[in-house]
Amino acid sequence: MNTFTLKRDDTVLLIIDIQEKLVPVMKYKDQVINNNKILINAASEMNFPIIVTEQYPKGLGGTVQEILDMIKEENVFAKNSFTAYIDEVKEALKSLGRKKVLVTGMETHICVFQTVRDLINDGYEVFLVKDAVASRTKSNYLNGLDLMKALGAVITNTETAVFDLLKVSGTPEFKVMSKLIK
Repeated sequence: MNTFTLKRDDTVLLIIDIQEKLVPVMKYKDQVINNNKILINAASEMNFPIIVTEQYPKGLGGTVQEILDMIKEENVFAKNSFTAYIDEVKEALKSLGRKKVLVTGMETHICVFQTVRDLINDGYEVFLVKDAVASRTKSNYLNGLDLMKALGAVITNTETAVFDLLKVSGTPEFKVMSKLIK
């Protein structure tokens, strides 16, 4: 059951390519941004790290401001490859020594899928947050989810992930998070 259990001391949040010029063309963009903000709050409250990537920021713009305002810019890595599992991200993950990666971002069937494939291939346990990822079309989104499930990723959602990380109610973290998830 360890495969299906998130632990805050062994988890990293990886946000892939939620960028200025990508967001407007994504289905369910508002839900995806809102759920990413909830997960960023969870990471902050429960003290687990966040890594963010940007696909070709010169052309696609940077991370959307409402997410950028919530994170440390030194944890943002630019890339040209579709996978976010670039050398800088590999080194950051290795230095953290954590094996469970909560993955969110855009697009589900391209950059998110390729990253999940590479993380799993390198021994990470991936929790794909399905209500915090997006593609331009529903069929591409669903195809990306199917591919990642076949690879062995745990397909989860924002609330399930947050409450699994919290474990119990009545804590200061629970009080903060329960207000965000209504």
